[in-house]
Amino acid sequence: MIRGFVDLCTVAYVVIDDLYRAHLAPLDRRPGPEAGCTDSEVITLTLVAELVGLDEEVAFLAYVRRNHPSLFPRLPERSRYNRRRRALGEATNVVRRQLGRRVWADLPADERDLCLIDSLPVPVVGFAHATRRHRGRGHAAYGYNATKQPTIYGFKLYVLATHSGLILDFALVPAHLADGDRTTQLLAEQAHLTVLGDKAYLNAALRQHLRRERAIDLIAPTRANARTPMPALLVRLIAHFRQAIETLNGQRAAHLGIERNRAKCVSGLCARIQAKLAGHTLGLFLNQHAGQPLRALKPLALI
Repeated sequence: MIRGFVDLCTVAYVVIDDLYRAHLAPLDRRPGPEAGCTDSEVITLTLVAELVGLDEEVAFLAYVRRNHPSLFPRLPERSRYNRRRRALGEATNVVRRQLGRRVWADLPADERDLCLIDSLPVPVVGFAHATRRHRGRGHAAYGYNATKQPTIYGFKLYVLATHSGLILDFALVPAHLADGDRTTQLLAEQAHLTVLGDKAYLNAALRQHLRRERAIDLIAPTRANARTPMPALLVRLIAHFRQAIETLNGQRAAHLGIERNRAKCVSGLCARIQAKLAGHTLGLFLNQHAGQPLRALKPLALI
C-alpha cells in the first residue's frame, strides 16, 4: 500500500523502469556515458510531480532535495531537468500507452467498449498579449469554447477516453479547428467501440465510415430542430454517460492543471501535456492495483 511520498516514488519508479527497459531501452542509440540521473528517474519525477499537484519545477525539485535527499541522490539542477524532461516527452507518452494497455486489460468487459470523446481548452496567453511575441505565436489560434470563456487564444486538447476515465488517445491542435475534425485521427487505431460525443460530432458520413471501416458506433444527440429527433430516453442516456468525461475534464483542469501549464514554448507545452496525461494514467494504474476507485487521484497527492 502507498502510504507516503517515498512509497509513491518507489512504486512509480519500479513500474516505469520496467516499462522503460522493455519498450524504450532497446531503441536507445545515444552515444556517450549514461547520465547520473537515469531516464527512468526523470520520467518518474515528472509523473509524480503531476500526481501530487506540484508541477512547478523549482518548487518540486526543492521539495525533493529538502525532504528526501537520498531518494534521488543525483537529482539534476532545474534547467537540466527541464531540458531532459522535454527531450523525454515521447518516451513519457510511450510509458502512458503501455500503462494504459495494462489498465484496459484489467477493466471489466462492459467498461472497455463504451468511450467518450470531447475537447478541453488550453489557452496560452490572454487576449491582451495575443498579438505580441509569445510562446504560441505561429501555432496557437483563436477558438470558441461554449462551456467556459466564449473565445480563447491557444489550443484544444481532444481526448478519447473510456467511461472509466482511461485515456486511449489525444490530440493537441489549434483552438480554431472544429471539434468533429479530430474524430478520425483519434479513432484511427481503435475498433469495435461505442463512442459518445456531443452535438459537434454530428456527421452522418463520418458515422457511416467508422461503422463500415472500424466497427465503431459514433453516437451524438441530434439538434432540437432535426427532422428525425433522437428518442428522449436515448438523449438522457447519452447525457448520463457523458458526465464521466465532464468529470475527467474537470480532473485534468483542476488536479493536473492543464489550463495553467506554464510552458514557455510549443515543444514545452506538448511535453507538459504528455506528462500530465501520463501522470493521470499512472494514477489510474496505481489505484487499480490497490483496489481503489480508479479516478480517485486526490489520495495520491502525498506531499
